[in-house]
This record gives sequence, C-alpha cells and structure tokens, in this order.
Amino acid sequence: MNFFTSAVFAMMAGSAMAFAPASTGESSTALKAGMPDRMWDQMVDKTERSASLPWLPRAKALDGSMVGDVGFDPFYLSSIPKNFAGFLQPPQWEETEGIETLYWMRESELKHGRICMLAWFGWLATDGAFGITLRFPGDIYSVENIPNAYNAHNILVEQGSMGFMLGVIGFIEVCSSASLVQVSKGELDREAGDFHLDPMQFLKGKSEAEVDRMKLRELLNGRLAMLAFAGVCTQSALGESTQNFPYF
Repeated sequence: MNFFTSAVFAMMAGSAMAFAPASTGESSTALKAGMPDRMWDQMVDKTERSASLPWLPRAKALDGSMVGDVGFDPFYLSSIPKNFAGFLQPPQWEETEGIETLYWMRESELKHGRICMLAWFGWLATDGAFGITLRFPGDIYSVENIPNAYNAHNILVEQGSMGFMLGVIGFIEVCSSASLVQVSKGELDREAGDFHLDPMQFLKGKSEAEVDRMKLRELLNGRLAMLAFAGVCTQSALGESTQNFPYF
C-alpha cells in the first residue's frame, strides 16, 4: 500500500511539473542574439496598410510619390534591397552608385508595357482585326505564306527573317542600356523609362499635373496591354479554331 501511495504522489508531482513555466528566457535570448535581423522588418512599414491590399502592410518603397503607385506589391519585390547595376556591367569593372530596386522595376514595367502595346496592336493588325490585314510587302509575308500571327514566329524563323529582327532588338537594347549605365554612375539624373521621346510634342507647355496625367495614362495602358497580349497569345494557342481573329 505504501508503494502504491508513493507511486501516486510521484505521478501527481510529475503532472504538476509539466505545467510549471520553463526557464527558457536565457536560452531564447541567446538564440535571438545569434540570428540576423529579419529582412521583413526592412521591407515593410508596419504603421501603414497597403492602399490596394489593406489586409497587408505597406511595402516601404511604395510611399505613393511615384506616378501610378497604388501600393500593389503583395510579394514586396519593390522593397528587396539589391543593386541592379550588376545586370548591365560586372561590378568589378568600376565602382558605381548602383540602381535601386524600385527604379529598375519601374524601368522594366514601362518597357514591357510599351512593347506589349505595340505587340497587341501588331498581332491583331496582322490578322486583319481592324478591317485591313497589315503585312510587310513581299510574298513571304503574305497571308498565303503566313496565315496568322500565331504561326508567324515559327515560319519566320525558318525563313530567316527573325535573325534580322533579333539584331535590331539587340541594337536598341544596347543603346537604351547606355542611359542606365550613366544612371548607375550618377552621371545622369533621369526618371525611370524617360528617353525624352516626344516627337508629337504632347508634353510641350504642359503643367506638372498634366504631364503626370499623361504618364499615368501610358502606365495604365501598358499594364492593360501586358494582360491583353498574354490573353490573346493564350487564347490563340488553345487550338486551330482559335488561331484566327476573333480567336474563339
């Protein structure tokens, strides 16, 4: 009986110790001291919410000062600390001030938006969506040889025409990248995507508010064009019946 009583008391004592607070303060403090600072704390502003995603904290880089900034960055890519100048030239060539993440991403967004505005129009115009089929002169570009925009790439690669286009695009990329190299060196004070290309003088004599409104229009149309071009490419690839306008 004494042995049974002792066993019961031992079990009760063990159960009570399970609910006792463990002395882990010193060990957890030592563990935190050995860990690097969380990058998350540097990427977000916990005191504000995102304007377009109010259930998320605001990305620190998106403070609303840039035209078209609506706070949409659910993956916080704009706040990743990185020097993108290394994509233009190896850092060992010379020291530069660098290119910040937000600047690089706005440059990329504008470039892709402009390309997709041209590409979407070109895809539909090639397929006669605007009442006339626009093609380069010559039999190799005729509708008989290239039935639609979806098949144009593979056919033109076989013809050899795409090699010339690749050379032209490469030349333009090299020339446009020169301005980014100047930006990375601090030799050029330039807004992202600004090549001072305004042959129709749309911005001449305009106020800052009017210029910003024009920039916003270009940005919104570019974002829409990226979605539209991805949509027409995907829809055309669904089958032979969807390769020609109106793609369904």
